[in-house]
Amino acid sequence: MVQLQSSPDASPRSRAAFRTFGLVALGVAAGVSATLLLRRPAPAAAAPAAKKQMFQCPMHLQILQDHFGTCPICAMDLVPIEDIQGGASNVEGLAAITIDPARQQLIGLRTAKVVAGAAGGEVRAVVRLAPDETRIRKINVKVEGFVEKLYADFVGKPVAKGQPLFSLYSPEFVSAQREFLLALRTQKALSGGALKQSGGDLLDSARRRLQLWDIPAEALEQLEKTGEVQKTLTLRSPISGIITAKTVVEGSRVSPGEAPLEITDLGHLWAQAEVTESELSRVKVGMSAELKINGVDGRAFQGRVAFVDAVLDPKTRSAKVRIEVANPRAELKPEMFGEAVLKTGTRKGLLAPLDAVLDSGTRKVVFVALGDGKFEPREVETGPAAGDLVEIRKGLEAGESVVTGAAFLVDSESRLRAALAQLGAKADAAHKHEAKP
Repeated sequence: MVQLQSSPDASPRSRAAFRTFGLVALGVAAGVSATLLLRRPAPAAAAPAAKKQMFQCPMHLQILQDHFGTCPICAMDLVPIEDIQGGASNVEGLAAITIDPARQQLIGLRTAKVVAGAAGGEVRAVVRLAPDETRIRKINVKVEGFVEKLYADFVGKPVAKGQPLFSLYSPEFVSAQREFLLALRTQKALSGGALKQSGGDLLDSARRRLQLWDIPAEALEQLEKTGEVQKTLTLRSPISGIITAKTVVEGSRVSPGEAPLEITDLGHLWAQAEVTESELSRVKVGMSAELKINGVDGRAFQGRVAFVDAVLDPKTRSAKVRIEVANPRAELKPEMFGEAVLKTGTRKGLLAPLDAVLDSGTRKVVFVALGDGKFEPREVETGPAAGDLVEIRKGLEAGESVVTGAAFLVDSESRLRAALAQLGAKADAAHKHEAKP
């Protein structure tokens, strides 16, 4: 501080001059101090905190942490990623994402074009072969007896129509033959008298009894011609096929109503399929079908839809469809499995790879490639599938590219980014609310 003092001997004019000079000196000092204060640099603003580098597993995108390490699932090294921000999309819970080319190659990401073509041309279903129930015959007996000779002696043996199956000794059969011969002699004896009609009725009754026991007409003619009673009754096969069931051996006793043998004609089979209710309306009786059966050289067999069940299975939500298929060379066996392709009508539509559609049960989503590594989720409406392609009824345009390979990984990344973006938005909102005075 500058202090000015005047001597006591100074005149009043001199003292006034000194006071004026002191005030000027004080003003100059104050101005210099203010200038120095204004020129002092302001304290530097606090630098924003640097965001942490995040690391992620390239195969399991849900593994995310803020330091380098290995994936706890596959033990791969985590790779650094940019700040995770989900782009806006029209699909709830999913975000548009950007994946650099190196990472696309690492996860095996592939794309395919949506093309226009013939949609809805076929219905595919798994089939199981079964015997044609209309070509199964049970050999029953109508008279009690004993199996004296068994020709069809093992299950699986092929037999031809008219081939002997077994010979049955039956006392009732022997007695019926004798009654027939007696009626024949009686009819001849009464042929010239008034009881001619009675003799004829008696003979017809005896013949009818043997016919009801399935005695062949030629056997009756032989009995009438020779007059010799046959000890055994030989039963013959009514169809060509194989023995699929046998309950007797030689010497077995059989009673009326029993079915000791079963014969199945495997020249025609049924292919039993189950068609889901979403595709059932496209399946009609009479339409052609192509079958590929496992273990038969990959060859295709032609068939025809013969029956569509009128009742839906409440557990599988499907209906049984029966396909008739010829089997002249016995290549097909019952209980074989295969695939049937039912030929339906076609129409023009958009087709996309089936593995591009991610079906959650409540919605179907595809990821559309926008270029420069950008992928956008989009909800679609699909139609019937045909092989590896599915009809797209709504949500895509012809020429757009959709993700096929690694679609599930892209879906996982999209969900993760959408969830993190939502959490970040909530955190920012909470911070702004706390910052308000």
